[in-house]
Amino acid sequence: MAAEWHGAVTEARQATGFTGDVVQRTVDGIGTALRLDHRADFYTELGTLSDSGRFEAFLNHWWTQSLADSAPDEDTREQAIDFADVAVSLYARFADGSTATQAEIEALVTGAEAS
Repeated sequence: MAAEWHGAVTEARQATGFTGDVVQRTVDGIGTALRLDHRADFYTELGTLSDSGRFEAFLNHWWTQSLADSAPDEDTREQAIDFADVAVSLYARFADGSTATQAEIEALVTGAEAS
């Protein structure tokens, strides 16, 4: 799965032009990057996970939040969220075998409807 994640991050950087720091997609990496008020919610939710099927969705959600929290300004925050949306979508495609068209990826980047 690490290779799929690395590929998704690399492709998302290329698609979005994001040049900011990327938070490590681990419990420690995410927990460290979150604002204190979000960090408490993160660890509380982590403690309630009852099955591994929800863990990927949990990591995806909180990884995106950690990128937003660690952005130095509003413009970078918006770019980080766009980058995270594309990276998570690509990772799902690489890991699950589901496909996203180029139009769907571009729609994630631009916020437009995919045709």
